[in-house]
Amino acid sequence: MAPGLSRRMACWLYEGLLLFGVCFIAGYLFGTLSQTRNALDNRNALQAFLFVVFGIYFVWFWSKGQTLAMKTWHIRVADRQGKPLTQFRAFVRYVLSWIWFIPPLLGASLFGLPGAEVVVIAIGWIAIWALLSRFHPERQFWHDVWAGTRLVSSAPVNR
Repeated sequence: MAPGLSRRMACWLYEGLLLFGVCFIAGYLFGTLSQTRNALDNRNALQAFLFVVFGIYFVWFWSKGQTLAMKTWHIRVADRQGKPLTQFRAFVRYVLSWIWFIPPLLGASLFGLPGAEVVVIAIGWIAIWALLSRFHPERQFWHDVWAGTRLVSSAPVNR
């Protein structure tokens, strides 16, 4: 059974909090190794580095079944048959999951929008994309459908 939208979004927000720490450590490592003194120097290289670091993080944990946030909210990711993901399928899911962010970022880049407008557009797009899962018969996010994956509830472990 698929977890509810509110639980999936709560997990998503918690994942963002955890990724802040991953981003901080990766950014510090990048800045130290590249001897970057100003945050705007090497910005594109830093973004590419973070894309790779996030990819390693998600592919690793998704191929194991869950990230820490997913464990907390009792959600796991599986393929259509309910089996654990291969690293390739986890990678495909990672690339397709960027549909959550690419349209607002692309629009901001093309039209040169200021930061506040980008935030409003991004929040609106994320809300629309989350609500679109309601139109799938199993209430799955569309990037999961395209990747051949699904989020399923996992029973909490009683101790």
